[in-house]
Amino acid sequence: MNIHEYQAKALLRSYGIPVSDGRVVLRAEEAKTAAAELDGPLWVVKAQIHAGGRGKGHFKEAEAGEKGGVRLARSTGEAAEFARQMLGRTLVTIQTGPAGKQVNRIYIEDGSDIDREFYLAFLIDRATSRISIVASTEGGMSIEDVAHDTPEKIHTFTIDPATGLQDFHGRRVAFALGLEGAQVKSCVAIIRNLYRMFTDKDMDMLEINPFCVLKDGSLKLLDAKMAFDGNAMYRHADIAALRDETEEDPKELAASKFDLNYIALDGEIGCMVNGAGLAMATMDIIKLYGAEPANFLDVGGGATKEKVTEAFKIITSDPQVKGILVNIFGGIMRCDIIAEGVIAAVKEVGLKVPLVVRLEGTNVELGKDIIRKSGLNVIAADDLKDGAEKIVKAVRG
Repeated sequence: MNIHEYQAKALLRSYGIPVSDGRVVLRAEEAKTAAAELDGPLWVVKAQIHAGGRGKGHFKEAEAGEKGGVRLARSTGEAAEFARQMLGRTLVTIQTGPAGKQVNRIYIEDGSDIDREFYLAFLIDRATSRISIVASTEGGMSIEDVAHDTPEKIHTFTIDPATGLQDFHGRRVAFALGLEGAQVKSCVAIIRNLYRMFTDKDMDMLEINPFCVLKDGSLKLLDAKMAFDGNAMYRHADIAALRDETEEDPKELAASKFDLNYIALDGEIGCMVNGAGLAMATMDIIKLYGAEPANFLDVGGGATKEKVTEAFKIITSDPQVKGILVNIFGGIMRCDIIAEGVIAAVKEVGLKVPLVVRLEGTNVELGKDIIRKSGLNVIAADDLKDGAEKIVKAVRG
């Protein structure tokens, strides 16, 4: 689960971590008052969407002179005008794709007199099963570009879970960033509090870009991206309350409410599969035969007839879908349950595209018999190769 920058900064502030003072704005007419509550004389006006690259992004149908989703204002009036230009518009960045995301919130905060910019992140390192700290002197730019062009400028430290974070981790970060004197002590305290927050809140990712030294020598975090482990949200009601459903794909949101693992893609063949590994193999074989999957969808090992029906509805709600491949291996999941769910869904929402069903495993003959007697125009497949060939042929001829 992701949250907005202004929410992330409120969480940072609650852990005693230095961030700028700011105000969130939902309506353009509130912007001037919000800016007036801050000290100035420089204000930063930021579009709030769940995507990076906002400063280099562009708005669809932008007015003359508009540029980017992060702008510097030198008066409260200018801050209000920037907010008016951004709210309700669609911001396109390198991470949103061409469709972009609509801006429904603006964050206005005090400007900062920056001396140096760094990059800092806490991540789950799957290779070592440890939390890693990533630091670089190349802040304020894409870390992917830094990794590609100057990988030697990225420093990574892992934390042994047996001992947890120690002060020497903070000093290593400080020395890697070239900090000196009192800045080292401040950096150690910041790293300690970031680690405490990361573990307290079951985070997957915490990215600070930029992490800055100001002209007066103090340290401040000027941007923040956070992602949380969705499986842990049951014990973090305060974090779950920050979820902004308008930032999520409607189909993915509907799937999450039925405990379905669904990710929308750009292809034309909808997939309904049980098991993540089989779902990946199904997507691969669709590509092998010359088409593109429209989604990843794992209905899980314990899916009910109702869950299968909802999964089918989600797939058919995608206007890009030109055909559907159901690929079920019945281990825990019974093939007759899948068959009943597919038939119930087709009868409820209709079937306007080709449907290929491949069933194997527990109660497979019963499942095939249910589909055969349904009277539906369903193409049966004997195995995965046969199913992929048939759905691609049905869609592309």
